[in-house]
Amino acid sequence: MSVLEIELALKNTLGKKGMECDDIQKLAEYVAGFFGYAGAVIDNRLASEDRDIFYMLEEEGLLTTMEEEVHLKKGKMWRIHYWMLKTDQVSRLAQMDSGSSEEEELLKIYEALPSDAWGRD
Repeated sequence: MSVLEIELALKNTLGKKGMECDDIQKLAEYVAGFFGYAGAVIDNRLASEDRDIFYMLEEEGLLTTMEEEVHLKKGKMWRIHYWMLKTDQVSRLAQMDSGSSEEEELLKIYEALPSDAWGRD
């Protein structure tokens, strides 16, 4: 999974919710830094700030979680939690047409108007 694919997927999710392009690019590099060539990250490796970002990406459908149970020699059970990058979903979102819809084009007309155009005399 390339940084570019992650960036395009983020543009088609968080970008449509108002996240700036610079922030999307930084977030794509951030996510790629965790996953690299692997599809999973152990939750224990994350700081609480990282985990908050991962929860946000899970809500957008880009990440999911998995749990593994390991039996230790002393009879205890150890649970390992993983974050999984949903590469199929990232690829699908990266290939979506990110062009502006007709409605977005119409809204740009109003954004271009000066603030005094909205006043009434």
